[in-house]
Amino acid sequence: MNALISRFLKGGFIRKVLVMVSGTAGAQAIILLASPVITRIYGPEAFGVLGVFMAVSMILIPASGLGYPIAIVLPKHEEEAVGLTKISLWLSVGMALLSLVIAFLFGEELLELLNFTDINNYLYFIPLVILFGSLLQISEQWAVRLQEFGVIARTNMYHALIVQGSMVGIGLIYPFAFVLILMNVIGQLLKAVFMGTGSLRKRKSKGSIDVTHPPLKETARKYKDFPRYRAPEMFLNAVSQNIPIMLLSSLFGPAAAGFFTLSRRVLAAPATLIGKAVGDVFYPRITEAYYNKESLQKLIKKATLGLSLAGLIPYGTVVLLGPWLFGFVFGDEWVQAGEYARWMALASFFGFINSPSVKALPVLSAQGFQLLFTIVMLTVRIAMLAVGSFVFESDLVAIALFGLSGAVLNSLLIMITINISKKFDETSLNKTEGE
Repeated sequence: MNALISRFLKGGFIRKVLVMVSGTAGAQAIILLASPVITRIYGPEAFGVLGVFMAVSMILIPASGLGYPIAIVLPKHEEEAVGLTKISLWLSVGMALLSLVIAFLFGEELLELLNFTDINNYLYFIPLVILFGSLLQISEQWAVRLQEFGVIARTNMYHALIVQGSMVGIGLIYPFAFVLILMNVIGQLLKAVFMGTGSLRKRKSKGSIDVTHPPLKETARKYKDFPRYRAPEMFLNAVSQNIPIMLLSSLFGPAAAGFFTLSRRVLAAPATLIGKAVGDVFYPRITEAYYNKESLQKLIKKATLGLSLAGLIPYGTVVLLGPWLFGFVFGDEWVQAGEYARWMALASFFGFINSPSVKALPVLSAQGFQLLFTIVMLTVRIAMLAVGSFVFESDLVAIALFGLSGAVLNSLLIMITINISKKFDETSLNKTEGE
């Protein structure tokens, strides 16, 4: 039995997931230990301002490279990956500069129109966080491509320690939203530098720094599905994830946005700890399986089942005890955040277990479906928020409907992806037999 367990743990996929989880667990432990102190220093209003700022930024970051950074993992040869990196860098810098121009010319008017005047003072941080977030996206995809999961794990630890420690330390002297926003912006850059340096060291050791890549126009055309389907999908998905903060802040004030921000921060812990680790390891694994003609459906099912078992306890606990837990851990003024969390946990659970499906869709050449599904999800979730906010005039009803719709839609995504992978496997098998 001991030999069997040892062989299981030494298996490539499991071992890499455990490396990722070990570092991420340390990072999440730091974040969770710091959170009760941070919530007592800053309060719901400051968290609400941070939430609105990050919501605006997070909507723009994923699509700033037009989806090309996500493609860095896929090429079989290093040369194409380098070309994709250069394309991503040029596009990211261009997007950051464009956002700077828009902020200078129309920024205050746009914020006033959307009733986001609380972040007026932080307007020019948005181009910076777009640039730094894009650099992080690129460096992270290189680390995944090189399977440098130890680098990712260590980076998560250092990032959490520096950012959370600074929020606490500086907050004791200057407890305002500015500190939360500044540390999030700087944190993006630090994380990109740490991860990029680790990946660069690995490439140097392999002697693959000075590779000659194909013409960028040719590479961009080969991976055109990413700007055509993945970039719009990422943008719409980011809107879907962040629109509650923006709507709550606009209609119910920054405190409501703060409750949502803390709820999402807590519920993201299992996804960051396990879901993202599995997803980052799963992406190159399913790409490898594709090239080796393995069953993709079996891989997706196995990973989804494992995540389902891992997610039942943390998310189930929040559903049952959310308000009490939040009041006890973060302070009495955060009980309402616990009410939000118990409804959001339903959507978060299915979002947690859909990671293998989402990672598999580019390999299955199903990015068109992913874009269409994201449009449907965004439409439904906005409608649910609108019904709760304008018909019931209740922030809690809006969040409940938002959470329930997310749970149903994410479960549908998993079922449809498994069906697509089944047809893909059958087609692949027929081609192999024909040869």
